[in-house]
Amino acid sequence: MDQQSHSEAALRDKARAFLPGGSFGNAGADLVIVEGTGGRVRDAAGKEYVDFLLGSGPMLIGHRHPEVMTAVREQLERGTTFFANSAPGILLAEAICEAMPCAEKVRFTSSGSEATLYAMRAMRAFRGRSKILKFEGGYHGMNDYALMSLAPRRRSNGIEPIPDSPGIPEAIREEVLVAPYNDLDAVTAIVEEHHDSLAGVIVEAFQRVIQPRPGFLEGLRALTERHDLPLAFDEVVTGFRLSYGGAQEFYGVVPDLCTVGKVVGGGFPLAGLVGREEIMAQFDQGAAGEEGFLPQIGTLSGNPIAASAGLATLGVLRADEAYARLFDNGRKLMDGLANAMRSAGVEAQVCGEPCVFDIVFTDQPIVDYWSWESGDKSSNARFNAVLREHGVLKGTSKFYVSVAHTQEDIDQTLGAFEAAAAEIARH
Repeated sequence: MDQQSHSEAALRDKARAFLPGGSFGNAGADLVIVEGTGGRVRDAAGKEYVDFLLGSGPMLIGHRHPEVMTAVREQLERGTTFFANSAPGILLAEAICEAMPCAEKVRFTSSGSEATLYAMRAMRAFRGRSKILKFEGGYHGMNDYALMSLAPRRRSNGIEPIPDSPGIPEAIREEVLVAPYNDLDAVTAIVEEHHDSLAGVIVEAFQRVIQPRPGFLEGLRALTERHDLPLAFDEVVTGFRLSYGGAQEFYGVVPDLCTVGKVVGGGFPLAGLVGREEIMAQFDQGAAGEEGFLPQIGTLSGNPIAASAGLATLGVLRADEAYARLFDNGRKLMDGLANAMRSAGVEAQVCGEPCVFDIVFTDQPIVDYWSWESGDKSSNARFNAVLREHGVLKGTSKFYVSVAHTQEDIDQTLGAFEAAAAEIARH
């Protein structure tokens, strides 16, 4: 069926008829994207946007990058999937191990949610314990364990996890402990009390758009080492984004395991779990033995097309000036956003790193989930709506910056920031 023959209205009608809520569950049902090039996308009505959604992050080097497109076309001529080892997947595993400080072995999955699920399962298998410690507001995909205290609407009683979704078995609550992000004293107290029952700790080193306080990650690493607990960094967002070696290279703290995704698939469904050989050996029946073996099977894991796109993307990122350009773009945007709000007299915090950041409408510093949650939601919604009216697209809570964004893209966005600041100041 020719998708070009359908108008935007017809496509939206079909979405409402055949998709729950009229969407894939991602960006809003009122948006149908048909094309992306560089740092821009175009919707079904023909409107063009500067794109800071970037497919929720994968398109770090832009849409339809010629090197990625060439690699994908070449692999398409050879075949699309094999359910066996392939050259692109093997070479991508090698590239990841060369890049990430903690990476000695790689096991591919198709999504970040799978990767974090297996990170937790690997820690449980390795330690012979069942409980996982995560952080309030930390996002680790859509598996049951990850959906504990991702976005709680009320404060829990200390370490008590709160399910964020119906359909999660009550028993899961007994297997998850929750700590406040950036509070090393609180984490230490929890670990000191529960380390005998803990399998490990999983954390976004850079949680959503919240930077770690000085010493927090270093203290967390020392604490887990003291109790022989595996530490997993969820780097689905930060891997190859904060730096080529991810958050662990950027912040100088090396975990035992990490998850990768988004950027590493070059816009195709690919993610993975990487880490120390001692723990990753759980996936090797010959090394782990029958009792210790942790099976992990995925029809499309290590898919050769996705791996080819990932290899090409990493090649572009290794080129000179890629990260300098990315961070220069981000700093211009962050500074421009802060200046626009300050000039309009709007209280707001611009938080994050230059490659991924957002604005929170509050006069309080953003250090954890509850300070981020305290922001004025109506101002945030108005801000996003004004940006979209001015041809700037972002998610509800994040700007993803691309190497492909041009000065023209940045200038248009800075103008949209000023319009949004003026609109918010009027209310």
